[in-house]
Amino acid sequence: MSHNGALLPDAPLDDRDGLIWFDGELVPWREARLHVLSHGLHYASSVFEGERAYAGRVFRLHDHSERLIASARELGFELPYSAADLDAATREVVRRSGITDGYVRPVAWRGSHNLRLASGDIPVHVAIAAWPWPDVFAPGARLHGIRLGTSRWRRPSPHTAPVRAKAASLYAVSTLAAHEAEAAGFDDALLLDHRGLLAEATGANLFLVLGRELHTPVPDCFLDGITRRTVIESARDLGITVVERHIEPGELAGATEVFLTGTAYEVQPVASVDGLEFTVGEVTTALVKAFGQAVARDAEIHDAAAAGTAG
Repeated sequence: MSHNGALLPDAPLDDRDGLIWFDGELVPWREARLHVLSHGLHYASSVFEGERAYAGRVFRLHDHSERLIASARELGFELPYSAADLDAATREVVRRSGITDGYVRPVAWRGSHNLRLASGDIPVHVAIAAWPWPDVFAPGARLHGIRLGTSRWRRPSPHTAPVRAKAASLYAVSTLAAHEAEAAGFDDALLLDHRGLLAEATGANLFLVLGRELHTPVPDCFLDGITRRTVIESARDLGITVVERHIEPGELAGATEVFLTGTAYEVQPVASVDGLEFTVGEVTTALVKAFGQAVARDAEIHDAAAAGTAG
C-alpha cells in the first residue's frame, strides 16, 4: 500500500514519450534536462507544485500557479512568468499530453550560472510536466483507511526554514520520514512539529474528528494546503464546526475519525496511528463526497470561463 511503491507508473520518469513545457516551449520529454551544476540541485533553490487533473481540468489551477510564484519569492527569486502564463502553459501541457485524470508537476529552480550561495543574479528556469496518475494507495484504502506511524523527524520552526513555501529543501524531512515509516510497515508517517505538537503527514494535512467538531493543526510551520482549505470550506458548508488550533499528540486518543488531505491523497481516511485505531465515519465519508463535488464545481467554473472567453 506504499505511496512510493508499485502502484505508481513503472516507467522511469526520465525515459518516456511526450512533451514537457520548459522555459516557455514544449520540448520532447527526454530532452527536458538541466545541468549537474545547477544551483537548485546543490543548494535546494527550487520550488514546485503538485496538481491534479480531473477529466482534463486541473483543480484550482490558478491557486497552484500563484502559490508557485509565492514559494519562489519566499526563497528570494522571481519567476519569469505570471500566474496567467503558468495557467495557460499547464492547460497546454495537459491537453497536448492527452491527460484526463493525472498529475501535474510544475517546478522552478535557479540554474547553473554559478554556485555562489548568494546568487540572486542566476537565471531561473521553469518546467511543467503531466502524466497519468493512479490512486496513491492500494484499492480499498479509501474505504478502510491507512496506517500511520509517528516519525522521529519533525517539522522545523518558521525561524529556521521557509515553511510557507513548497520548497524542495523541506521535503528532505518528508523523504526521511516516509522511508522510516515504510521500513516499519506503515503506509505513511505522522510528523510532529518542532514543539512536539501534531503537524501533518509526509505530504498531507491532518484532521481529527473530536466529538461533533473537526480539529486541525494550525499551519504555522508547515504548508497550508490547497486541498486542506477546500475541505475546511466544505466542512463549514455542511455545518461542521472547524477548529484550527495547536493539538497535543495525546489528543489522538480522543478522536473517533482521522483523515489526511492533499493533492495526491485527496481526502484519505486513517485507520490507525501507532496502533491506535479509528473508524471511517460519517464526517470523513461526507467530506470525501464533498471534495468530489468541489472538483465538479471547479470544472464548471473553468468551463464557464472558457465559454465566456470564446464568446
